Amino acid sequence: MLKAGTVLIFRWRPIVSKRRIDLTKPDLTGREIAYLQACLGSMRISGDGPFTAKCHDLLARQYGRPVLLTHSCTAALEMAAMLLVGPGDEVILPSFTFVSTANAFVLRGATPVFVDIRQDTLNIDERLLEAAIGPRTRAIVPVHYAGIGCDMDAIMRIAYRHDIAVVEDAAQGYLAKWRGKPLGSFGNCGALSFHETKNVVSGEGGLLILNDPALNRRAHIIREKGTNRTEFLRGEVVKYEWLDIGSSFLPSDLVAAVLLAQLEEAEEITDRRLALWDHYHALLSPLEEAGHLKRPTVPDGAQHNGHIYYIIFPTTGRRDEARARLRAAGIEASTHYVPLHSAPAGLRFGRVSGSMEVTDRIATTMLRLPLHGGLGKEDVEQVTHILTDALASDDHA
Repeated sequence: MLKAGTVLIFRWRPIVSKRRIDLTKPDLTGREIAYLQACLGSMRISGDGPFTAKCHDLLARQYGRPVLLTHSCTAALEMAAMLLVGPGDEVILPSFTFVSTANAFVLRGATPVFVDIRQDTLNIDERLLEAAIGPRTRAIVPVHYAGIGCDMDAIMRIAYRHDIAVVEDAAQGYLAKWRGKPLGSFGNCGALSFHETKNVVSGEGGLLILNDPALNRRAHIIREKGTNRTEFLRGEVVKYEWLDIGSSFLPSDLVAAVLLAQLEEAEEITDRRLALWDHYHALLSPLEEAGHLKRPTVPDGAQHNGHIYYIIFPTTGRRDEARARLRAAGIEASTHYVPLHSAPAGLRFGRVSGSMEVTDRIATTMLRLPLHGGLGKEDVEQVTHILTDALASDDHA
């Protein structure tokens, strides 16, 4: 019989079919179950409980900034929008991103202004920003695609010169850096995701990083339904009341319990992904040299986190054929975003600045390959072997 207070740690690894290789899977550490049991046993499972406090402490030390856990990265972006924009404002962002990047600002009555991406990193093309800036521009929202940092030096210089805010969508960027500094810590604020598909997960979950001290108090109020309840819980006021707009952006402490287990092994999780990313990169080099595909580019100054490994084909037909070959072998590979500027809501709520040629081309020729901690190097080798066979057969067609 176990003694009272004994904590069991289960090392969890998914059972993977020899045939099927999934695109993404959570890389669980084993402590998640123990922490969930402890959280449930404490009977303190709502937001801002003990596990949330531990996550806040760890992440604030990591970023050197105040941070707030949210129930999603979408929520963190919505908080940023509440803090920085209003009706009639314009916000510059890439079209090659998830809908939440734009939705958060549309909800505040702002207009997304879409600009094209770079061919090398698939990040927002900083050279196009100034042409998109107008009298109503209030913010720039760079998205760090695949955990590869945007050129934040150039973006911050432009924002400073035009006196506009920067909100970093670093949903995919936990533990990635630009010139040694964490993604999400450059702009007025940054938003991270801990969704099931990310490197470090809590099922759903997000983080708002508050780099501008002037935003700190109001962010706490917005997060607590527009009240100063946080100050009340700290004993700074005798009662709390409705002060501003807001919503319930807190995650349950159960979510924070799962996240803490992940954060404690985040470096190891990231190292496993980087090893697989590097293996893909080495094995696919001959196919790039032969002109069959293009591999990801990591520019000088960027320290990525192995979040996504993608390849870009010369044509949509080549991409679709390769995907079909992989699917037939039980390997899940995926396209990514439908560009926001061409989606029904993008046409309704946003506008385009300049050509979107790179965005449109990448959306129809890119393929994401399986990448998660449950993979082994032999899985990467199987994927690349099938790709090599498929492309070689194209040569002889």
